[in-house]
Amino acid sequence: MGRRVGVAALTLFLASVVIFAVLHAVPGDPAVALAGADASPATLAALRHELGIDQPLVTQYLHWLGGALSGDLGRSSVIGGRIDGLVADGLRNTAALGGTALVLAVLVAGVLSFAAVGARHQWVRAVIGGFEVIGIAVPPFVTGVLLVEFFAVVWPVLPAGGTPPHGYAADPGITLQYLILPAVCLAVPVASTLTRFFSEALRTEWARPYVLTARAAGVPAGRILVRGAARNALPSVITVLGIQAGQLLGSAVLVEAIFAWPGLGQLLGQGIAARDYPVVQAVLLLAVTVFILIALLTDAAYRVLDPTRRTA
Repeated sequence: MGRRVGVAALTLFLASVVIFAVLHAVPGDPAVALAGADASPATLAALRHELGIDQPLVTQYLHWLGGALSGDLGRSSVIGGRIDGLVADGLRNTAALGGTALVLAVLVAGVLSFAAVGARHQWVRAVIGGFEVIGIAVPPFVTGVLLVEFFAVVWPVLPAGGTPPHGYAADPGITLQYLILPAVCLAVPVASTLTRFFSEALRTEWARPYVLTARAAGVPAGRILVRGAARNALPSVITVLGIQAGQLLGSAVLVEAIFAWPGLGQLLGQGIAARDYPVVQAVLLLAVTVFILIALLTDAAYRVLDPTRRTA
């Protein structure tokens, strides 16, 4: 495990170098973008000095990396406010949305997977198979627009966007109303993918000799499915879950734009549109950090569920 942590730290360092280099290779002068094309050379020089972009690139990188490690990312000159505060607010909202979507996706995938394997009627498996195909094929921005159209415009029972006005803990009922549409939009492709992999893993386990032996011994099918097949199918599904959890962060960019959800995706879009590179750098570095943490947690969970990997 120590070697994996070391590799993760090295990956994060290399990612920070790439993020910094790519953003500083983008054409354009941030000082001109802030002060305007008509600004005097003296004004531009003073602004470059204030932003620190008149220093060598290596010095700029080390200063930014030191600030990132200490939690002091400076101030946003375009969006306004301290960058660490902006990122913390965005992370809280994205975590609330992504966590809700992930829990919803896991619950739906679990119910549908068990139903697909244990159902006696062919039409049940056909409906579940249709959900898998549609959920994977239809992109989130289409699902989001349809959800807003039906449940906020045609049948206005839920808010079209935004976050709870008084915070998440003030009124759980209001919070749930604001979370339902974006969480469902974000959860559908994840639930579809998990259902496909989990149901196939369950079918594979259901054909194993130990299942046939248990059924011949009179053990109830439900008990075999939950305590035997599901437990043995979990390790492979955990890997897929880790990948899907990471992809939630990428999908959140579109979903947050559709539902005006002020999370990291929306902050990233604002930073790119305003050429606020320090904000973009911070969000991208945080995204890479989250991906790496998810990979480490997935590997740890896999080792717990599969004893044969603990000594690997």
